Amino acid sequence: MASESRFSFCRLSALVLLAFGLVSCSSAVVGSGGTISKVKYYYMNPGRPVNTIDPAVDFERDYHLYGAITKAEITERFGNYYTIFWKVDDRSLPVKVRFEYRQANTGLESKIQEQEVTDIGRSNQTRFQVTGSEYSSAGRVTSWKVTIIRGNEELVSQQSYLWN
Repeated sequence: MASESRFSFCRLSALVLLAFGLVSCSSAVVGSGGTISKVKYYYMNPGRPVNTIDPAVDFERDYHLYGAITKAEITERFGNYYTIFWKVDDRSLPVKVRFEYRQANTGLESKIQEQEVTDIGRSNQTRFQVTGSEYSSAGRVTSWKVTIIRGNEELVSQQSYLWN
């Protein structure tokens, strides 16, 4: 009986440690009025494509290259792609999703892209891309910050490790 209760205790302890581990690995950022649950990024490298047998890796590249036929069209699509998954508590008023970023050839100069979202759902996603002439002249994105704003109020913000 003692070994059975010891086994149950070990099992319970393992479940508690697993639960704490999963919670601590969560990447969601909760602010005063919203949540950024994930920032997914993809870098389409102008070098040779990655050779892999995993179809998911090829799918992402093919998705961004869809419709590009000429070499010039393909070159225009090289760069950084970001998808932000977010929620806000009050969905009645529009918000702005601001993407600030720095690139390899511009030093500490920050650039900004913004999108206003009027039709807010329970879960939302906003896409940004740094491609084309902007990517070819200024280089790869080295750091970024995403902010969701309503009026003058910052609802939630998330940034990359190198952003300061």
